[in-house]
Amino acid sequence: MRRFLLLYATQKGQAKAIAEEIQEQAAGHGFSADLHCISESDKYDLNTETAPLVVVVSTTGTGDPPDTARKFVKEIHDKTLPPDFFAHLRYGLLGLGDSEYTYFCNGGKVIDKRLQELGAQHFYDTGHADDCVGLELVVEPWIAGLWTALTKHFQSSGGRGEMSRALPRTSSTFLRTDPSKPETLHVESQIELLRLEDPGGRESEVSDRGEPNGSPSSPLIQDSEPSLVRSVPPLSQASLSIPALPPEYLQVHLRESLGQEESQELVTSVDPVFQVPVSKATQLTADDAVKTTLLLELDIAKTGFSYQPGDAFNVICPNSDSEVRSLLRRLRLADQREHRVFLEIKADTKKKGAVLPQHVPEGCSLQFLLTWCLEIRSVPKKAFVRALAEHARDGAEKRRLQELCSKQGAPDYARFVRDAAAGLLDLLLAFPSCRPPLGLLLEHLPKLQPRPYSCASSSLRHPGALRFAFTVVELPAPAAGGARRGVCTGWLAALAAPLLQPDARAAQADGREAPAPKISISPRPPSSFHLPSDRSAPVIMVGPGTGVAPFIGFLQHREKLQEEHPEESFGATWLFFGCRHEARDYLFREELRHFLECGTLTHLKVSFSRDAPEGPAGPRRVQDNLRLHGPGLAGALLRENGHVYVCGDAKNMARDVHDALVEIISQEAGVDRLDAVKTLAALKEEKRYLQDVWS
Repeated sequence: MRRFLLLYATQKGQAKAIAEEIQEQAAGHGFSADLHCISESDKYDLNTETAPLVVVVSTTGTGDPPDTARKFVKEIHDKTLPPDFFAHLRYGLLGLGDSEYTYFCNGGKVIDKRLQELGAQHFYDTGHADDCVGLELVVEPWIAGLWTALTKHFQSSGGRGEMSRALPRTSSTFLRTDPSKPETLHVESQIELLRLEDPGGRESEVSDRGEPNGSPSSPLIQDSEPSLVRSVPPLSQASLSIPALPPEYLQVHLRESLGQEESQELVTSVDPVFQVPVSKATQLTADDAVKTTLLLELDIAKTGFSYQPGDAFNVICPNSDSEVRSLLRRLRLADQREHRVFLEIKADTKKKGAVLPQHVPEGCSLQFLLTWCLEIRSVPKKAFVRALAEHARDGAEKRRLQELCSKQGAPDYARFVRDAAAGLLDLLLAFPSCRPPLGLLLEHLPKLQPRPYSCASSSLRHPGALRFAFTVVELPAPAAGGARRGVCTGWLAALAAPLLQPDARAAQADGREAPAPKISISPRPPSSFHLPSDRSAPVIMVGPGTGVAPFIGFLQHREKLQEEHPEESFGATWLFFGCRHEARDYLFREELRHFLECGTLTHLKVSFSRDAPEGPAGPRRVQDNLRLHGPGLAGALLRENGHVYVCGDAKNMARDVHDALVEIISQEAGVDRLDAVKTLAALKEEKRYLQDVWS
């Protein structure tokens, strides 16, 4: 069988899942995929590889390759490598990214560019999949076209590993190849008549009690519009092209518990993990603010945890208790919640290279598994929806699930599943006849990821303490119709609630012991988002909303350094902060005023997007304020070796700030936009333009 080498570089499992899908499909097209994580360099050798190479690469942070690819990227960027080092390689690359971030798919682009610089050539054009609009829109046709490209490769090389001619490079090469014929089926649908009545009481995933909400029907069902559970002709009458059914491979055994204790440290491979008390909680926003922002202080005095201002750390968080209870009831496993879970690979599985999921601790309880190990709110991929369809007993429901994972149903999947952030529980509530086995969930649900937060303090100011700020995320619940909170921020807010009560604050003021809930944290890999080593360099900080948090740590640190080294010359500091309303959500107002008064902060520029502007063209957003102060900023950046830091929303703010900086450089330096973009890129390479952004 014709062999190719298949490597993946993943951060949260997306690239791995896609690579495994490629491996699954390969045999049906007459190929054998030799699959490895890119970090497993002992299992492959690109220096001598003659087979075609296929690489799937995700992107993390603000455009970095995944942690699993760091060593690989460092090695291929060795400047001593000759330009023909990989001249023998022929490859195809699929990059994963999110266009809400400035450096879209940059993890894949970095590897792609360097492979070409070292002489490697494409046998198949690079694909860039966008998680913002749905990875599957590029991933599915890219995989479909891969088989034609591989066939041409082996034909041109006489069936050997060598490649004599690369395919022409155009942005749509993979879209023009002939896709493999997908599974096609036709079911006479009765979905237009479907009404899902409450089967004995529908559970609400947002109820604090976890009890049935008594709703007679799902709000997702509408009488005159298509919905998650209902399509309209012609889709409901059409033949469907649906993905192949992924092979099941996990056998689950539930055994009665012997009362063993379970630790949160079981859920992460990160080392070390620190369990620390929450010593203080403060609400930073007014009660009538649109969003609630809290500041928590953690007591790290008795741990070995250390940090610098600008660092981030992970919070290990659980799923909502009410959602876990609802899921257990829906799976009819509530009575077995304390049973221990043991897994093995099915002896008759057709999945190649099947392995046990590493994020499922052996012998953990079912309750612990669903609470701490699995991302039960993750949006089900089409392969998962396809598998769920096989376990729907009602014909109309089965047909609708097939539609949602089909090529013809892509718009409905995007609208009612991906864009609505519908999770597994939402689908199970909407399709009550679907009864998947527990093993299927463990095959498809990803690991519950820890959530990263920026340090909002300096250990020089607060020795033995770590502070961080977060906004409590409020989300619509697709199946329950009400609101639900973010997995981590909702949990943290509930933990902090007792500390926010007046009696708790009074107890703290009197020195009496207050309740001290504990959370588990772990350090994140080091970054460059730190104050410049040259203290005379100007520092420009852009942080609207909770993006200001790391800069509070910067300024606390800077103030202490100035006190300790009065003889030193410190560069100017600029802070551009913005929020909705000055009276409601001006975070850290008093502390920022203090920094300004003592001279630690040289320039404080604030903007309030929902308040009346100060003048006819007053700044409403941070990028407006940047443009107003363009000459000073350009001088700091271009003539004084300044550093600019951007923290906050990646979707709009970071991109708008980038554009504003390009305009400022273009105007003040008298260069065209392209040269200004190159200047900013050079600043990024020099670690003088740094971003810490999220979507």
